[in-house]
Amino acid sequence: MSDNVAHALSGAGGGIVSMALTYPLVSISSRLQVQKNDDSKDAYKNTVDAFVKILAKEGPRGLYSGLSSGIFGIAITNGVYYYCYEAVKAIFEKAKGQGKPMSTPESMLAGALAGSAVVFATNPIWTVNTRLTVRKGVEGKKPNALNVFLSILKNEGIAGLYSGVMAALVLVINPIIQYTVFEQLKNKIAKSKELSNFDFFLLGAFSKLCATGITYPYIVIKSRMQVSQNSEDRYTSIWDGFKKIIASEGVGGLYKGISSKITQSILTAAFLFMAKEMLFDWAVWALVLTGARKAKIAGKA
Repeated sequence: MSDNVAHALSGAGGGIVSMALTYPLVSISSRLQVQKNDDSKDAYKNTVDAFVKILAKEGPRGLYSGLSSGIFGIAITNGVYYYCYEAVKAIFEKAKGQGKPMSTPESMLAGALAGSAVVFATNPIWTVNTRLTVRKGVEGKKPNALNVFLSILKNEGIAGLYSGVMAALVLVINPIIQYTVFEQLKNKIAKSKELSNFDFFLLGAFSKLCATGITYPYIVIKSRMQVSQNSEDRYTSIWDGFKKIIASEGVGGLYKGISSKITQSILTAAFLFMAKEMLFDWAVWALVLTGARKAKIAGKA
């Protein structure tokens, strides 16, 4: 068995660690993204205000609404992404021979293929997670992921589970930017020194900062499309979402919650890359122990 499975397992593990550590920021940024113009006293003015109000009204649990589906979603997302990305990467590197790293266009293509696979595999999970997190379109005092999933399926059909899928496909460019920046910087730095866990932390943070800053308006539109809306407020397309947000909220509406999202994204990516590198050897060891992978002998897998 190739290292693709080990990359998938360590990526999933790293995703779980990073999501668990940063979930309150995920919750806050999601609520800010779907909040439209609202001058009521309960409206969230910024990240700190949202944190205080959620804590006061819902307690610590409010900051972790939808955590289980978020953990499940990030594990599947990263597992599928890393498996596909490493598989495509291996094909490119094998074709080039002599262990030459991928070029920038090849990194982008690998990211696009892996990202597209992730969108179709996980969009229903993230639709459920978004509704649980922002508590819109969710019935019951103590809803859970399964109940929300079945409710969407019953009331909106399969299409409801894939709300915002087109915006999600556009957002495939986010990990493309992220992993391209990460891989290219890693390759350059690796020529002069051996990278430490802290180096991976910094590279993960910087690459995610670049990606999120560029793609944030699409993140807002995707979140709103995933939340149940009145017919008059529903976005029929990405372009329709852009027009309606700008018309009613101005350009600033496209960047609601960006401070908490960038903070969360940077920390998530930083912890993810660091944890993945730390967990990779453990994943290989576990596969060898279970007989799913041959032990590396004389420099060969």
